Amino acid sequence: MRSLRPVLPRFALRLAAVAAVCLGGCNPFAPDLGDEAALLGEGGNPRTVDGFFTRFRVAYELRDLSLYEPLLDSSFAFVYYDYDAQVERGWGFAQELEGTRRLFASSSNVSLRWGSELIRNETPTEARVTRRFELAVRLADDASELRTDGNVAFTLVRRDTAQAWRLVRWRDESVQ
Repeated sequence: MRSLRPVLPRFALRLAAVAAVCLGGCNPFAPDLGDEAALLGEGGNPRTVDGFFTRFRVAYELRDLSLYEPLLDSSFAFVYYDYDAQVERGWGFAQELEGTRRLFASSSNVSLRWGSELIRNETPTEARVTRRFELAVRLADDASELRTDGNVAFTLVRRDTAQAWRLVRWRDESVQ
């Protein structure tokens, strides 16, 4: 098994290339109904921070963009440090949805495990959470498995406590 940590940007490019050759609207690799029902049963309440993280995991593991998109704020930004170029890079809402769509379409299985929280600061309308993660992606084209782990720093926002949390900033804090 390979580690993705040193090749995160190349990983994204490979997934984009794989997705380009995948079938368009048909996903023959979707989990069976029993698996989907079990995951949706633990779907999480996105009005709580813990529920947000559960919903995020479920959306990834079901590879379901219709579950993932509502978790993102329209002003979403993903940020990471490019160690090769020694600069910070990132992308926004539209690019995140397209990249995630390609990831979901080009994979036959995704496993996301949230680890311990390293930092958590929460007010009624903003939460900043840094936590560990482990991600494994089995590619549909050749069944190779790519793995990565590290830390993410999420900033979640909402207008009031009746609203669901939305991810406004995702900073990859994984070390190369």
